[in-house]
Amino acid sequence: MQFDEEHQLFRKTLRDFIEKEINPHVDQWEKDGIWPAHDILKKMGDLDFLGVNYPTEYGGLGLDYWYNVIRAEELGRIPCGGVPMGITVHTDMCTPALAEFGSHDLKKRFLEPAIRGTQVGAIAVSEPDAGSDVARIRTRAESDGDHYVIHGNKMWITNGTQADWVCLLARTSPGESFEGMSLIMVPTDTPGFVVSRKIEKLGNWSSDTAELAFEGVRVPKAFRIGDEGQGFRLQMQQFQKERLIAAVTCYAGAERIVEITKNYLKTRKTFGKPLIDNQYIQFRLAEVVTEIECLRQLCYHCTEKLIAGQDMTREASMAKLKGGQLVRLVADVCLQFHGGMGYTEEYPLARYFRDTRLFPIGGGADEIMMGIIAKYEGFYSERPRVASTKSATA
Repeated sequence: MQFDEEHQLFRKTLRDFIEKEINPHVDQWEKDGIWPAHDILKKMGDLDFLGVNYPTEYGGLGLDYWYNVIRAEELGRIPCGGVPMGITVHTDMCTPALAEFGSHDLKKRFLEPAIRGTQVGAIAVSEPDAGSDVARIRTRAESDGDHYVIHGNKMWITNGTQADWVCLLARTSPGESFEGMSLIMVPTDTPGFVVSRKIEKLGNWSSDTAELAFEGVRVPKAFRIGDEGQGFRLQMQQFQKERLIAAVTCYAGAERIVEITKNYLKTRKTFGKPLIDNQYIQFRLAEVVTEIECLRQLCYHCTEKLIAGQDMTREASMAKLKGGQLVRLVADVCLQFHGGMGYTEEYPLARYFRDTRLFPIGGGADEIMMGIIAKYEGFYSERPRVASTKSATA
């Protein structure tokens, strides 16, 4: 893919916004343990950053998916993991199914304000006892006339304390079959919706992660996305875009880590010469940037398949697996090259080291990705049962 002039203008405008409105405040948001989602998303909505590939009818720009990739690349350069996660959950994880399969009224009610940035969205799939195995979720939406009454709990929900609505996967039929689930839009001001607690984490401090409770939450059946019982399939499709975007932020973040490290090594001297002149360091970084470029090209390949309407599940799973492994490796290698300073909070490497640890877990754990790849490659003596492709962080 060769980005044209309009793509590059979008990139520059977004990068300027991030440098002015986000990066100067990251340290404080990390200390506060939360980012101001409503303020930042409203500013991004005003500049048309949020709905780039969504229909113009609902406030989007109707552009190609490469703009989503550019957005993720630029967000990946933010010097923390929490803020990019919060934004991409809103733009690429809780809205794709709504945009593609939601009714007109549902899109006007939820997608349009999400694109404007006047409402914050979240995706609610994982549960305390059902993370990677989505088919085992217990949250239920019981039929009551024209409404559902929802009971259950959701865990690891990004934007969970600030969201105006959640895209909820719940069981609308009894049993444990994946065919008995539906995707339902749930406003968080509905009686019975409770933020049980904000979860303290190893990293991604500026991202608010919550446990949610649904205690008799009553919503119209018209808030369901698609047909009843199709929620699992719709969510599996939604996951593929989530994983692609996660992989993009991985290589963008890894690239930023290398950039910071290169600048440090040029100024830091040992034994009378800059550290960057050490051949081992040069060669190790050469290996790292080669892997980063390979991941970038794999993500571009996924994007081309997505735009062409082809199944990218195999390749997106590979990208997510490689992304989580690579960005952890880069953070570890570059922290080592910073020496003792890399272990302090004075330099950003400590934060990168903490934050990147989530990628092999959230949005599809490495083990789940390997299972999907093994299935596509036929590495089974018998056809495996239908398995979830979701991990413990929604």
